[in-house]
Amino acid sequence: MAATNINRVTITGNLTRDPELRSTPSGTAVCSLRVAVNSRRKDGESGQWVDKPNYFDVTVWGAQGENCSQYLSKGRPVAIDGRLNWREWDAQDGSKRQSVDIIADSVQFLGSREGAPQQNGVAEPDLPASTSDFQEAPVGGGGSDDDIPF
Repeated sequence: MAATNINRVTITGNLTRDPELRSTPSGTAVCSLRVAVNSRRKDGESGQWVDKPNYFDVTVWGAQGENCSQYLSKGRPVAIDGRLNWREWDAQDGSKRQSVDIIADSVQFLGSREGAPQQNGVAEPDLPASTSDFQEAPVGGGGSDDDIPF
């Protein structure tokens, strides 16, 4: 039996800085995000639960990256689904450096933008809820059990 490798990561957190958009020489958009995700742990000395922040560098390619650059800003909550990417390089001082980044397959914009139009005290969405390339499944069934392929 052959082993199957799975490289999948999903995080939800807040942007620690504004998105940085650049382009490859061929013109493909690349957006860099930095996301803070809190982990809860019990402090050994006080016994109190505390948040420990973890920081992740995220790369978003193409039109999805352009949307992130246009609609997101520091502090905005996002959900990222993607894969881990390990890379290694030689620093200017000659030392070996390495990092693990997230390559986003989809970015879900959470919360609302500051200053978004409000109606009855509720912020109206003025941006796409997701930059995913996937279509959402229809809500409700509408079909019978005969439509299930198993």
